[in-house]
Amino acid sequence: MHHTPIARVINLAVRFGTRDGYVTGVEDVSFEINPGETLCIVGESGSGKSVTSLSLMRLVEFGGGEIADGQMIFDRGAQGKVDLAQTNPNLMRTLRGNEIGMIFQEPMTALNPVFTIGRQLSEGLRVHEGLSKPAARARALELMRDVRIPEPERRLDQYPHELSGGMRQRVVIAMALACKPRLLIADEPTTALDVTIQAEILALVDRLKRETGTAVVFITHDMAVVAQMADRVVVMFRGRKVEEGPVAQIFDAPAHEYTQALLAAVPKLGEMRGKTHPEPMRLVGEVSGAPEPVTGTDQPVLQVQGLTTRFDVTGGLLRRVVAKVHAVEDVSFTLNKGRTLSLVGESGCGKSTVGRSVLRLVEPETGRVELDGVDILALSPAELRRARVDMQMVFQDPFSSLNPKMNLAAQVSEPMRNYLNLRQSDMEQRVVALFDRVKLPHSFLRRYPHELSGGQRQRVAIARALALNPKLIVADEAVSALDVSVQAEVLNLMMELQADLGLSFLFISHDMAVVERVSHDVAVMYLGRIVEIGPRAAVFEDPRHAYTKALLRAVPIADPARRHLEKDLNFKPIPSPIHPIGYQLGPSEYDEVSPGHLVLTSESGY
Repeated sequence: MHHTPIARVINLAVRFGTRDGYVTGVEDVSFEINPGETLCIVGESGSGKSVTSLSLMRLVEFGGGEIADGQMIFDRGAQGKVDLAQTNPNLMRTLRGNEIGMIFQEPMTALNPVFTIGRQLSEGLRVHEGLSKPAARARALELMRDVRIPEPERRLDQYPHELSGGMRQRVVIAMALACKPRLLIADEPTTALDVTIQAEILALVDRLKRETGTAVVFITHDMAVVAQMADRVVVMFRGRKVEEGPVAQIFDAPAHEYTQALLAAVPKLGEMRGKTHPEPMRLVGEVSGAPEPVTGTDQPVLQVQGLTTRFDVTGGLLRRVVAKVHAVEDVSFTLNKGRTLSLVGESGCGKSTVGRSVLRLVEPETGRVELDGVDILALSPAELRRARVDMQMVFQDPFSSLNPKMNLAAQVSEPMRNYLNLRQSDMEQRVVALFDRVKLPHSFLRRYPHELSGGQRQRVAIARALALNPKLIVADEAVSALDVSVQAEVLNLMMELQADLGLSFLFISHDMAVVERVSHDVAVMYLGRIVEIGPRAAVFEDPRHAYTKALLRAVPIADPARRHLEKDLNFKPIPSPIHPIGYQLGPSEYDEVSPGHLVLTSESGY
């Protein structure tokens, strides 16, 4: 049963030329990969995992890198073996796409916006396989069916921008598989996707691998995806391989301290069973005792009733309003002081629009939003400006919400300058205190955003949100762009601040494991409505709405013994939230299945 490996990487070193000389991207990395096997290369940003994949494709040179040392032996079957590190550009072009396929993280950059999907799929087939136009189109259709794209005939004549992210990613996978490559490299192919679509794509790659015997190198920073996909795992840290082993061994008995820390920082779905309140995570290297639960109060701080927000869809030459996007439809909930209510759902479900409507960053059509007894929607612009002291937002990408030209002390003190009448010395003291709160060193006060990592920038954004002692913080995907070890620290920080300062969070996320860890209450959204809402334990341990069940089933769990099977995932495509003008949906009506646990009645439209 001994196969020869399809690819062997031996002592690979890659360096990048910069103005200050060479920087090492990858050093002394070796591994091999066999036919029909999935090797996951895992690590956080800057670990060198993507550099390794780009080296195998010899695309690293296009990014200013060069292969400084090592061999990459690729077995071409009948044509013998070649060292990819030494291959000339012509042969490399033949191999690329033909024998080595690649799926990139961002499908929009891998597809050409000016050609139809059909043309892009059949182009490679005509070049590499010499098929005629009709034959290539027939094969393209077959590939679209393989990757489970609905209505494939219609899609062939569409352009990339007409497809959703998950659809585009499937097209990219179909392109990578078009010429039946011996080796498929997938670089973070599901990072930008919703969990149900991610689950489908992972199942798809796995099925295609079993059917075709292709070897798959899967690169990711998500340990749950590794548990779901890998046969073997290579863990990378700062450009080096620190550990390698079968997937079960890496999860059950990680040997390297970095792997141990990585696994400790991953929230696992189900680990909050039997706990009523959120608790900070136990991270490796922390000596403190058992984490304190964050209890909160039963005093309402935010009450939302009948919130509805719609956006205009314009069309035609005169840009008339032709339809409406029903982004938020009759949403009601209460958030108590010192507690976290999470809004979960997939992209386009309306969760971010709820957060923005509550703060009036977008204007709702109808509804009531009361913050500590003040009706936010009734305020004049001047009153709204004053009310902003009480409500703050932390966005997904701290880099775009910070000003690149101001140092950090100035950014954190800016809200105080705008809203509070403070002496300069008091303000400076307060900024230092805020930096202590979010655990940033005082030396950072004079730094600028570009000098910080993503996690540090997110701490600055949190410090700035805390500057005015707000009653409510809306955190919109505030940790989803962070590496897992940093994400765990930021989540712990948020829970600690909540316990100390009595903060109320409206936490918007698509990451069910994170939501389970931080929430007191959870509202699941689908097509603009809340379909299920209640205490976190009730919603996670006794989900009643079909959509909530499907969502929880799709979440990959960081445990190789609890893999999903493709047959367990039965998803229906999500209908469109766009309706003609004047279209009225009925009100949202709920059944109370246990105290505080409400489920949308089936009569309410879905």
